[in-house]
Amino acid sequence: MKIGDRVRFISEVGGGVIAGFQGKDIVLVEDEDGFQIPTRRSDVVVVGDEDYSIGKVHSAVPQAKPTVTRPVAEDPSDLPVTFKRPVEERKGGDQLSVYLAFVPVDIHEVSKTAFEAYLVNDSNYYVRYVYLTAEGNSYRLRATAEVEPNTKEFIEEFNRDVLNELEHVAVQIVAYKRDKSFLLKPAVDVQLRIDPVKFYKLHTFQDNDFFEEPALVYTIVEHDKPARPLVVDAQRLKEEMFQKPADAPRPRTPQPARHTDKNAPVVVDLHASQLLDTTAGMSATDILNYQLDVFHKTLAQYAQKKGTRIVFIHGKGEGVLRQSIIHELKYRYKNYTYQDASFQEYGFGATQVTIR
Repeated sequence: MKIGDRVRFISEVGGGVIAGFQGKDIVLVEDEDGFQIPTRRSDVVVVGDEDYSIGKVHSAVPQAKPTVTRPVAEDPSDLPVTFKRPVEERKGGDQLSVYLAFVPVDIHEVSKTAFEAYLVNDSNYYVRYVYLTAEGNSYRLRATAEVEPNTKEFIEEFNRDVLNELEHVAVQIVAYKRDKSFLLKPAVDVQLRIDPVKFYKLHTFQDNDFFEEPALVYTIVEHDKPARPLVVDAQRLKEEMFQKPADAPRPRTPQPARHTDKNAPVVVDLHASQLLDTTAGMSATDILNYQLDVFHKTLAQYAQKKGTRIVFIHGKGEGVLRQSIIHELKYRYKNYTYQDASFQEYGFGATQVTIR
């Protein structure tokens, strides 16, 4: 027997054309309606051109009652998976906590390895996130997705050549629950500075609750409290400067630095202890904003004095003030040149700006 042969059933009425085979013992007989009937080889016989359609078979074999052949059942392993695990809520998870995490692909080769970025949703809420990176004064969308409760979402894998693109990132989040009522959470909009240098240091990546491997974890929102952004919002700074409460500490008026000759640089110490009588009641962001305000006012004061050199002493610390100053010089004062000030005179925590 071969495909295309006409056959008739031996013990039943009808017949058709062989359309295929199933294993060694089963042939697929296709009738005039296009149905393929699985039949044992021993139950069919090859015939000539006679018409063996149902009701038209002329055979000496006694006709038996037609039987209905059921279609072969599908293999369950071939069926699509429709089951979805129900969301499991945990005690304490109704406070919104979301983190941005960076995990080395190979922790043993931290100076060479690529990295994976994740958004960790440690709450009972679904979160829809938007992950962006800054390009000057604009932003570029890097990823967006919905993350289920108490899960983490892979964002991307990246190499060291894009670390500079991640220096200033923003994450926006909307939280909600499905198929049930819930307490409304305010939308979250947090901007973070990611220090590229940290990706070259092994101790940067610490043990954590979310990954088996050490990771660098940044807080977006924790226990319903958004992280404090480390960037300066010029509009917010202006509003805060004009809305100081009456009992706020009176800042000390910055004094011009003394210098003995006209070629000596102007020196401005931006340490909070030199600018303010007290920092009581001020947050770290308030202090940073005030320091940057002094920085801007100093540059405005000497804007018309071309060639003037100004040394801003910002200290080494964690580098937040220095990074903020460098950011302003790159994007707001592009015509000015800057460099590290003399280590011998000012140590490792000063930047010299030349007015152009």
